[in-house]
Amino acid sequence: MENLTKASLTALKESKYVKPLTLSFEQNGTQRTWDFLEVHDSVAIIIYNVSNSKLVFVKQFRPPVYVMSIPASERTDNIDVKKYPAHLGFTLELCAGIVDKKLSLAEIASEEILEECGYKVHHNQLERVSSYRSGVGTTGSEQTLYYCEVTDEMKENKGGGVEDEIIDVIEMSVPEIREFMKKEHILSPPSFLYAMQWFLANKQV
Repeated sequence: MENLTKASLTALKESKYVKPLTLSFEQNGTQRTWDFLEVHDSVAIIIYNVSNSKLVFVKQFRPPVYVMSIPASERTDNIDVKKYPAHLGFTLELCAGIVDKKLSLAEIASEEILEECGYKVHHNQLERVSSYRSGVGTTGSEQTLYYCEVTDEMKENKGGGVEDEIIDVIEMSVPEIREFMKKEHILSPPSFLYAMQWFLANKQV
């Protein structure tokens, strides 16, 4: 997971995942512009294993987190990976995935659970929590959050993602996640924090 080599930073030329755009508009008589990225909407899932009373998460390397942890003066086309090791970019997150298939959101979430965490969960077993906007100043994409409970018997594979994904499956008890949430610096996205607060308020009262 942490064997990071030959890291270089270049300008974005073309991508099937993000599209840079600029909106020009007039607001209260003032002409303005705003740059942002068009990205896919997504789903995320809170997974609770009732067999061992643990929450199931994913840990993976996030290049934006890694790069932004490096001083701007050293974000070059040849990043010193010894000075700035990979662990700077590892985040703890919910199982999640982009909406890029002609399936229902719940069906996509079910597929992500199997691919990333290895549990077979029928989409009808998912409880929809809510939808919210991510990156309101940069993307404005919508993420839909689900909750599900699994058992050890529902585990069909070790997870870890598909194709070139490199994902570790992490299990944490409720006391462990409570302590994790107390940290001053948390390497997790805001959606993760919201999801854990929801879980602790609604499922662990």
